[in-house]
Amino acid sequence: MSNPDQIQRVLFDNADIRCVVAGVEASFQEAMQRHGYPQVIQNVLGEMMAAVSLLSATLKFDGRLSLQAQGNHAVKALMAECTHQRDLRAIARFEGDLPEQADLKELIKDGQLVITIEPEGGKRYQGVVPLEGDHLSQCLEAYFSRSEQLPTQIHLAAGAEKAAGFLIQVMPVEGDREDQWEHFSQLAATLSDDELLNLDNETILRRLFHEEECRLYEPELLRFNCDCSRERTGHALQYLTQDELEEIIREEGKIEVNCQFCNENYQFDQADITQMFSATANVKPSDQVH
Repeated sequence: MSNPDQIQRVLFDNADIRCVVAGVEASFQEAMQRHGYPQVIQNVLGEMMAAVSLLSATLKFDGRLSLQAQGNHAVKALMAECTHQRDLRAIARFEGDLPEQADLKELIKDGQLVITIEPEGGKRYQGVVPLEGDHLSQCLEAYFSRSEQLPTQIHLAAGAEKAAGFLIQVMPVEGDREDQWEHFSQLAATLSDDELLNLDNETILRRLFHEEECRLYEPELLRFNCDCSRERTGHALQYLTQDELEEIIREEGKIEVNCQFCNENYQFDQADITQMFSATANVKPSDQVH
């Protein structure tokens, strides 16, 4: 496949065109095995994980980029996220029976696609993309065309155990690049899902652009990683009052919080709540299972 669990950026020597290839395999499997998602959900989440990997490679920032599809029917939300450290995670919320096969537009009926960029030290940006195309790649291409005015072609593919993505785009430089784009986009359009999933990066690029001089940057490794923690969970609980938390403990015996992304379980008892609202207000590690 496109090199598994890697992002690789490509520049062409004689054209203002850039390319990114991304493959998710172990990271995809680890994200999916924590949930009992049906295959139709896994396929779309795989494409979304590949997509956020591609999009993160087009930005220079420290923070996180997320892609969320929101709907009002059986599938409520599909979300994937990638950080500048190339940490990936994904989640789905749905109810009821789903078709065995469906594209994004069929799953997220009357919905929208939201791209969120959260720099660690800057202003949060959010763009809303109508679900005008049947496939995620078409929606993202429309986003770049409208919001960034950058001609972009995106290919996304997902199988039972892996997913991959390919992005080719005009670089944001001055001047008319229409002829260059027409040439490169026509070549890129011949890429098939099977090739994207099963050929390595160099083979893909050689097959598509064998007459072009290109430079492959060092690949960046992707991994599944959730940044939830006991401390962050404790801070979230403090949006409730101490009395409210202690009432839950009296009724339930303890407070249990599950991370929706990775299914880690964090437990808090009376001693934890007392410590949480003490002068130090710090949730300390405990011996409880989490």
